Amino acid sequence: MRYHPLTLLFISLLLSLSGNVLSQGRSEDYRRAEALKTNLKDKVYNAPLQVNWTPSGKRCWYVIQTAWGKEFVVVDPKQKTRQLAFDHEQLAQKLSQATGKKIEPYALPFTSVTYGKDDEELEFAAEGFTWQYSPGTIAFRKKGPFRAEPTDRRYWGASGNELSEKPVFSPDSNWTAYIKNYNLYVRSQKTKEERQVSYDGSEGEYYAGIIYWSPDSKKLVTNKVRPNAKHLIYFVRSSPDDQLQPKLENREYLKPGDALPVRRPQLFLLNEGKQIPVDDALFSQQFSLSRLEWRKDNRAFTFEYNQRGHQVYRVLEVNATTGVVRSLIEEQSKTFIDYSGKRYRFDVADGKEIVWASERDGWNHLYLIDGVTGKVKKQLTKGEWVVRNVVKIDTANRTVLFAASGKVPNQDPYFVQYYKVNLDGTGLVALTTEDANHTATFSPDFQTFVDTYSRVDMPPMTVLRSVADGSVLMNLEKADISDWQKAGWQTPEVFTAKGRDGKTDIWGIIIRPTNFDPAKKYPVIENIYAGPHGSFTPKSFMTTNRSMHELAELGFIVVQMDGMGTSNRSKAFQDVCWKNLKDAGFPDRILWMQAAAKKYPFMDLSRIGIYGTSAGGQSAAGAVLFHPEFYKVAVSSCGCHDNRMDKMWWNEQWMGYPIGPHYAECSNVTSAHKLQGNLLLMVGEVDDNVDPASTMQVADALIKANKNFDLVVLPGLSHTSGGEYGELKRRDFFVKHLLGIDPPAWSTVSHNSGSASMAK
Repeated sequence: MRYHPLTLLFISLLLSLSGNVLSQGRSEDYRRAEALKTNLKDKVYNAPLQVNWTPSGKRCWYVIQTAWGKEFVVVDPKQKTRQLAFDHEQLAQKLSQATGKKIEPYALPFTSVTYGKDDEELEFAAEGFTWQYSPGTIAFRKKGPFRAEPTDRRYWGASGNELSEKPVFSPDSNWTAYIKNYNLYVRSQKTKEERQVSYDGSEGEYYAGIIYWSPDSKKLVTNKVRPNAKHLIYFVRSSPDDQLQPKLENREYLKPGDALPVRRPQLFLLNEGKQIPVDDALFSQQFSLSRLEWRKDNRAFTFEYNQRGHQVYRVLEVNATTGVVRSLIEEQSKTFIDYSGKRYRFDVADGKEIVWASERDGWNHLYLIDGVTGKVKKQLTKGEWVVRNVVKIDTANRTVLFAASGKVPNQDPYFVQYYKVNLDGTGLVALTTEDANHTATFSPDFQTFVDTYSRVDMPPMTVLRSVADGSVLMNLEKADISDWQKAGWQTPEVFTAKGRDGKTDIWGIIIRPTNFDPAKKYPVIENIYAGPHGSFTPKSFMTTNRSMHELAELGFIVVQMDGMGTSNRSKAFQDVCWKNLKDAGFPDRILWMQAAAKKYPFMDLSRIGIYGTSAGGQSAAGAVLFHPEFYKVAVSSCGCHDNRMDKMWWNEQWMGYPIGPHYAECSNVTSAHKLQGNLLLMVGEVDDNVDPASTMQVADALIKANKNFDLVVLPGLSHTSGGEYGELKRRDFFVKHLLGIDPPAWSTVSHNSGSASMAK
């Protein structure tokens, strides 16, 4: 039988389309994604994850994975030696004899050691006990049962007990100060005589038990506190482990617009028996007062004032004789001051000078402030680049050691490099320059540092450098990814495109599946986190973070980028988020993907998915609400969907105070009726980071708008992306709605790297 040429063309296209569909989102793709975990796990060799210096500061140690197992390595910078920290076979034999268990030398049951005096002895915890081992003398003994150090499990939102009556000793130990009946008292340790020094404290406005003595023990300061009403959020823990019936729980959780406690420092001169008034004119509209500290010469105390709304920030000094308050440093912004991410202050010579971080010129830089006049003596760093953090200020040699990004031309502006500069702003020295993201661990004496540098497309290199000039003293490790390459791993591609202003580069990455075929068409899935407090696209080699690669295996192109409104670029770049969190950099993200698809036709922009958690959950849902013409499918986990429902400190910082109509304009709840695409909401039922009611209110609004969506409530879980279960639901949702096929039954796909299958 002969067919018309057009019929043959149609059949050919049909077969081609069928081939494309059948090779994406099927059981074999799920199995390959799961196999990738095994094929890649622990297969990056000779790449230290963490470098540690011994207490003596003479040597550093780290653990590396090798083709035959795990090795502990110790480096002596002075002798320029690199060797195994101990005889692994000898230690394994001794531990096997002591425990009666077979211990493999390169699979030792611990990952951390603690060095003793002069680095001659080390301790480690294994098999329920603490052990001591001296490699040089072959001494080995069981020290005793292992007891983990207690961790602070206090909930992040819980208010402190400022009414504590615990006595606070004076520096000379002659006095104690304490709170009794809401007032301040002192007691002589010699005579035991008690003296009341304040009289106006009450339950509604009390003196705080956090008391600060002057160095000469003659003066003290504490806050007089007018407390606020606590805001509690409530959860029902439906499936507790210890009982059948559910539990009702609550947490303290201040939200935007809530009342805050008011604190006013109170100065007491004990010898004179005086309470000195402290005028609050310069700190009356407080979000917070922090870092109260005495000057060493007793002349004054200082504290920092963050005005509510975060547009004024001051360092204030109070004269310890007169109580007069003056502003040493003042920051003002028409948008916000990034107090939670860029704040830095170091007082030199008891406050005669202050090293201060500021974005006052549009970029985060360091300034030397005169501590007497408050005027800028010198801008220590300057240019269209940002200081990321200060490592060390050497007051003796008057140098600043710091990390920065964006200074090296033609490099990714997010790459961290290390520098040193004099306190007069001269002598800037680059300690690292390689075209990569650097992570440095400095010796306790700050003479040397271990530098591990890499890119998403370049495995890590680890070297020992001199702090004097950054010169390489020793090459320590060069990562080996040959097993990854054998497994077909596709190197992520770094891609840049212009943002909404047509000038600013937006940086991101493109991830392909191991069976990538450029002739096929792939839906695109964006991993989003657009919180203004940082930048989030990976810059270092992703040794452990492989979830995007596993998602790509199902037949997708997975991308991530940082749009405007995020941090670590200019102040103007970050300011885009102000009172406008729904923006989330979407105009830049869409342009970036359009530019990538123009270069790479295999990216099918008619099928765009997006997923994220927390602030990323808000943005993921916002994508299909505010940009339905571009984003078609979204998975949103534990999203802060309405900024009035989320924690105060984070949301007021970017959305401002007082609360205005812009909060509602950015809300996924008020815009839920706009949904056109497919949306999956996931939430932990006891999420105490983002109130789970925020997700439920989106669900409620969607139901009232008669919108079809999916909701998964995760019993017993807090702030989460859903773990293994959530990952499966996320993958299935994208396969169903982007590839247009029913996902395979979970029972047909192996999970957890060979562990028991999960039934759907």
